[in-house]
Amino acid sequence: MSKIKIQEVIVVEGKDDTANLRRFYEVDTYETRGSAINEDDLERIDKLNKLRGVIVFTDPDYNGERIRKIIMEAVPTAKHAFLNRGEASPKSKTRGRSLGVEHANFEDIQKAARQGASYIGLGPFRFTQTKQKLSPVLGLDGYKHIVGKCADEGIMLPIYAIGGITEEDIPDLMRTGITGIAVSGTIVQAENPIEETQRLLQLVASHIQK
Repeated sequence: MSKIKIQEVIVVEGKDDTANLRRFYEVDTYETRGSAINEDDLERIDKLNKLRGVIVFTDPDYNGERIRKIIMEAVPTAKHAFLNRGEASPKSKTRGRSLGVEHANFEDIQKAARQGASYIGLGPFRFTQTKQKLSPVLGLDGYKHIVGKCADEGIMLPIYAIGGITEEDIPDLMRTGITGIAVSGTIVQAENPIEETQRLLQLVASHIQK
């Protein structure tokens, strides 16, 4: 099956983004090398925009948004690609890049994969106060179902469970076939966050499926 060709040049942060996009599209990219964007980069992006058009597709984190804003000011006619961060419905308006975005159903994961996501943050596992506008809670059965569908469809992106995860949840979660977990409250509330992080990493590693 031939890949879809994108006429515009996609502005990304690094070579891993380029590699992942090319898994799904025939596309040329311009890499900003992380947050190290400078005047030379902006001049090149401006020229590319005039020649072919550019689409800015950076991470939805501080550095990614910083790059996006700098390009937006220097090249106001550049296009910007976003995918939904907070909503579960694939038909909702886009507001955040899919690279690492949270997904609560298979359709969103499929959509993210087509756009060149480097990993999937899948959740929430249960209710958590650290996230607003939560997607539906998945539970263990939800993870098993989505991981299985991804395998059936040949979507081989790493999947990380998020949302209200505690130490006791890790063994059962890892047995669903996910790649790993993302936690915040457990670490932030620990007496020694560094030691707690190391301990959780060891626990996850001990349950990774071979």
